[in-house]
Amino acid sequence: MKLLLAPLSWIFDFITSIRNLLFDYQILKSTKFNIPIICVGNLSLGGSGKTPHVNYIAKKLNQMYDVAIISRGYKRKNNNLLVVEKNSDVIDVGDEPLMLKKKNPEALVIVSGNRKKAINKVIKNKKNIDVIILDDGYQHRWIKAGLNILLTPSKKPFFR
Repeated sequence: MKLLLAPLSWIFDFITSIRNLLFDYQILKSTKFNIPIICVGNLSLGGSGKTPHVNYIAKKLNQMYDVAIISRGYKRKNNNLLVVEKNSDVIDVGDEPLMLKKKNPEALVIVSGNRKKAINKVIKNKKNIDVIILDDGYQHRWIKAGLNILLTPSKKPFFR
């Protein structure tokens, strides 16, 4: 199976490397916002505990600040920008954003396929938000976060 997937991984690596070079040389530009942004991400596909960490950070910050959480909302049926409510349908918003809203009812939780658009919505319409947390946004280089938290699975650390 590894032999079959190797060419696909080379193509993915090539495309990702070109994209990163375009950002590194500022041909593609990241946007910096005038609000603190914490980005929680990883370098592997799933399973490193990003969403539980976002939940932990939100719980801690909610004690002193007004928090917004922005997620892509994987496995939902559309990419529209939606505000997640406690009674939202999982099909519309995704299971992890719905769980984050239920565990953090005081936080604004937004799902969007376009995180930049979601941040602009928060800034424009929710003046009281003090900090934004991006769930799974590490590879999303269109946004310049003030703090990046990179997670790795304990059984497969990146140095191996």
